[in-house]
Formats: sequence, structure tokens, C-alpha cells
Amino acid sequence: PPIVTHVCIHLFMIRSCLVLIAALLTAAMAPAATGTRPDIVFIYCDDLRWDSLGVVQREQGETARFPWLQTPRLDALAAQSVRFRASFVTTSLCSPGRASVMTSRYGHHNGIIGNTTPLPADSVTFPRHLREAGYTTAFVGKWHMGTQRDRPHFDYHASFVGQGRYNDCPLLVDGVETPTQGWVDDVTAEYAARFVAAQPKDKPFFLWLGFKSPHGPRGGENLPERVRGLYANDASRPTPNTGLRAIYNPGAGGGGGGRYDTPTRLEAHRDFNRHATAIDTSVGRLLDALVAAGRADNTLIIFTSDNGYYLGEHGLGDKRTAYEESIRVPLLVRLPGAAAARGVTNDAMVLNLDYGPTILDFAGAKPLPDAQGRSLRPLLEGRSPADWRTEYFYEYFKEPPYAPPTVLALRTTTHKLVVYPGHEEWTQVFDLKSDPYETRNLAGDAELRAKLQAAFDRQAEAVGFTWPAGWGPKGESPPAPASPKKK
Repeated sequence: PPIVTHVCIHLFMIRSCLVLIAALLTAAMAPAATGTRPDIVFIYCDDLRWDSLGVVQREQGETARFPWLQTPRLDALAAQSVRFRASFVTTSLCSPGRASVMTSRYGHHNGIIGNTTPLPADSVTFPRHLREAGYTTAFVGKWHMGTQRDRPHFDYHASFVGQGRYNDCPLLVDGVETPTQGWVDDVTAEYAARFVAAQPKDKPFFLWLGFKSPHGPRGGENLPERVRGLYANDASRPTPNTGLRAIYNPGAGGGGGGRYDTPTRLEAHRDFNRHATAIDTSVGRLLDALVAAGRADNTLIIFTSDNGYYLGEHGLGDKRTAYEESIRVPLLVRLPGAAAARGVTNDAMVLNLDYGPTILDFAGAKPLPDAQGRSLRPLLEGRSPADWRTEYFYEYFKEPPYAPPTVLALRTTTHKLVVYPGHEEWTQVFDLKSDPYETRNLAGDAELRAKLQAAFDRQAEAVGFTWPAGWGPKGESPPAPASPKKK
């Protein structure tokens, strides 16, 4: 009868709508289709300063330390990216930095607080989640977590053990020791380019390219021949803090001290920047490979460094402690898609803990369950979350035989409190707006210090700070077991 037919039609239409709604919900909750998910390239330098880009030197104008620095391919990448100008690390040291990127966790949680500990295979990392989401994962270049030989959660690797060497460095290619010829960062960039060329069009990939540069030793044959004579007539400029000594190093000054402009030190600065220019070419090789493979437009590219580096500021070389030159790093993020932001700067406070959550967000993969960072996606898409961080907690645990002491710090958008456990007399307070080079210690300002101390305590609690096993509240490794939790 017509009434029955009419009812059946309505029931069919309702059922069809429900099926369509279910399909849409399933699609919304699932990762994007393989063809639309971006490829992801993460380029990680070693010891590259936040200002080691030509675009930054030009932006600084008369205050630039190295106005002659040339990084044309990275400058071009910056013109296609969001460049973060307040980018920091939670520990300024090689292995802890790498582990914090992988896990989005502080070293006191993930267990890697120095340079001798391998990454446990059962660690919860963002590459592991990418694999589970259907990405092919590859690690090329410098790993540097102890002398670890395996690369957990990567389908492919062409990587060297420990520090490797700059010339003819043997690589472990999927576990097989393989000899190479040439400058290591050129060699690994070539391996990365070959990986890109070999990937099938119907499956997304994640590629981590880790450079050795500009880690020491730097001069002479540790440089590729193309840059050895570069900047021969150029000299770095001094800054207001190059004539100072670190508060924990009142003597001759480790890695610095004395005159800033000796020929040896100026040549060391040139060598540092020669490495920056050399890896600029290596980055270009990988970028060209993405274009040649037809994948550049749908690739998320992140360029950064494991930590900063002192070049005479506060009489220092190396990194580890909490002055700005040590804790700041460059960060370029190029988004996939024609409508993405290009050539913009962002001054929000971002951390190395944020890289993993950002990558997983764009990949449509499940987030890390205990991540202490957060996705940069809102900032990259031009939004400014009201609850975005304005302060963060920094930590470094002394590594004998190196001179820098244990350091804990609070860095806000305007101020900094630095404490050296066991050395109350070294406490430092800086107003970074009026004193960006940290030349005036305001620890005697009781009101300001108390305000920052309250924020320090709040952040220490927020990140769940505890002393690692074998450490105590004086900042030195004690003979007794670790002290209880410190807030």
C-alpha cells in the first residue's frame, strides 16, 4: 500500500543519513587520508645559536654580532616559514635535548640528564606514534645518546655512533657499518635526499636529519673545503656581556675570560659561522630533493638546534647554563599547503618540548599521553591562545669533569631567576627588557626576587620537578641516595 511504501522510503532515508553521519564522524576521528597527510622533515643542528641565521643578523642591524654571516638557503626557508623569536630549550645539552624532543618530557622524567645515557627502547616517543599512524620513519645523521647503536622507533636509519667525525665518518645503515667519503653533514644530507627520492607516493614519511655542525672541533679540515677561507677578513662584534665573567666562574673564565678580540678567539668565531654556512648548503640539498620528488608542497619542515652556544658572552664557551645565549635556539616551521603562513615572525614563548606534539597534531596521530609540551598549531595558524605559556622552568645537572654547576632557572617573557643549588650567593635576577644581555644582577631587589621565586616554585611544581637518582638539593651527586622531591 502507498502508506507502507512512504514509510519505507522515510526509513531508508533516515538509515542513509545515519550511515552518512557515522561515516563523517569516523573520518573526523581518524587520521587524514594518506594522500593528504603531510610528509614531515625535522632538521636538527648541534650547538647552533639562535642568531646563526643571516636573516636574524640583518634583523638585528647594528647590534648584530656576525653581520657578514651568509645562510641563503635557510633565509629562503625562513621567508616561507613561521620564524619563532622566543624559542628555548629545557636543558642546554645534547642528549637531554634530543630525549626531550622525542618524549616531550623533561630530563628529570625521561631519565636522560647527561650525555652518556641511551634512549630506552620502550620510551614513549612521537616517532613511535607516527609509525602506529602509518608513517614511514627515518633517522639520518647525528643521534648522540651515549654510544647507542640502535635507533628505536625508526624504520630506516643511516646514523653514526656518538660524536662521529667530520670526515669519512662511518655510518650505521640499518645497523650495518658502512664507510663513507666526504664531509659528514654533506654525506648525511645526501642519504636523506636519497631516502626522500625512494619513498612511495601513497605513504607519508617522517625524516629526522641530525647535523653534527657546528659542534667542535671546528677549524681546518673539520670544515668542507668550500668554506675554509670564508669570512677571512671579517670579525665578530663584541656585546655588553663579552667583557663579563659568569657568576659561578669568577677566576680566569672557562672557555672565555680575558680579552674578547684575540686573533684566536676571532678565528674561532669565524669557524663557528663557517659551519653555519656549510650546513646551509646541506639543507639546500634536502630541500631540492623534496622539490624533485614532487613532495615539497605537502611537507611540514621544522628547522632548529639542540641548544645554543656561548661565543665569549660572560667569558664562556660551550653551553649548559642558563644565560640567554645557551638556552635560545632558532626555530623555523614551514607549513604544508598553498594557504599557509609565509615569512612571518612569532614572539610567543615556545619550547623544544613542543616539537613532538606539533608533529603528531599535523600527522593526525594520537598525542603523547604525558607530554609536557603542546602543539604549536594554533600559533602557526595565526591564533594566540589566551593560556599560552609566559614562563618556563629550566634545568641542568652538573656533568663532571665539565665546569658548569647544576643550574635551575625560571625564564619569563620579561625576567629571569637563576639559582645554583648549594650556592645561594650566586643567585641571579635579570630584567630582560631593560637588560637583554644580563649584565646587571638584581638579586638584591627583595620584592622582585620574591615574586620570581613564587613563579619558580609554581613552575617547578607544574613540571613535577624531582631530583634525579643520585642527586641532592645542593646540586652535586651525593654519596647517599637521592633526596626527596623538591618543590
